[in-house]
Amino acid sequence: MAPRAQWKGYLKFGEVTCAVSLYTATSTSDRIAFHTLNRATGNRVRREFVDSETGKPVERDDQVKGYELHPGDYIVLEPDEVAAAVPESDKLLDIEAFLASAEIDDVYFDRPYYLAPSDRTGEEAFALIREGMRKADVAALARTVLFRRMRTLLIRPHDKGLIATTLNFDYEVRPADEAFDKVPKMTIKGEMLDLAKHIIETKRGSFDPGSFDDRYEAALADLVKAKMDGKKIIAKPQPKREKVVDLMQALCDSAGLSKAASGSKKQAKSSSAAKTVRVKSSGPRRKAG
Repeated sequence: MAPRAQWKGYLKFGEVTCAVSLYTATSTSDRIAFHTLNRATGNRVRREFVDSETGKPVERDDQVKGYELHPGDYIVLEPDEVAAAVPESDKLLDIEAFLASAEIDDVYFDRPYYLAPSDRTGEEAFALIREGMRKADVAALARTVLFRRMRTLLIRPHDKGLIATTLNFDYEVRPADEAFDKVPKMTIKGEMLDLAKHIIETKRGSFDPGSFDDRYEAALADLVKAKMDGKKIIAKPQPKREKVVDLMQALCDSAGLSKAASGSKKQAKSSSAAKTVRVKSSGPRRKAG
């Protein structure tokens, strides 16, 4: 069955336009879903909005939006007032600029969508935009009203189509200093750094999304099947994690060396690790693209 388009409009590149459709690129619909039940009756329970003071149910028509000024003091916004704040949509995905994908930190990435032509008449124009971007090795910034909000999207060539990723607003991305402010400045060098480089080189690989399994989802599926079969469920004990007290010993264990052997082969190991890094270095990490 063909996927349902989440949005339809026109992609505009200068004076070139083509009809396009936006499709969800990721979905959680295949995850196991549970319902909340009444343990005593086995019936499903439903959510209900109640007045926080009286405890009485509030009908849908009596529910309005409120912005809290002070504790317990709200400005009430009527549905038509909220609707008036929604920007008008012209269904136009207008490309405003082209840039290298690496210029945008992936912390701004929100959600990816597939962008494809929606009719035969626009396929040539769509291919022109896609191949022009691919040839120039650039991404495009475009804006449109998407799901009631003006959104900025990063558009990149992908196979026979385009990937359009909505970007987080600047105010939605927290400054890194909030998380890293208390991280002390430390200099790691010498044998410990050489061993770390060596371990990294031995574990180099490539990204294969199919090789990463959702262990929690699989465990839930096994649990449901076991319950259906009437098997008794026994909780597994949580594994104990030992604290690392000797970082050097932990590095040696990871590299398959004894601490003493590491010390005796320091020069050989150090030069070998350094040589490997120089040969296989893939350059600075790209932020996106």
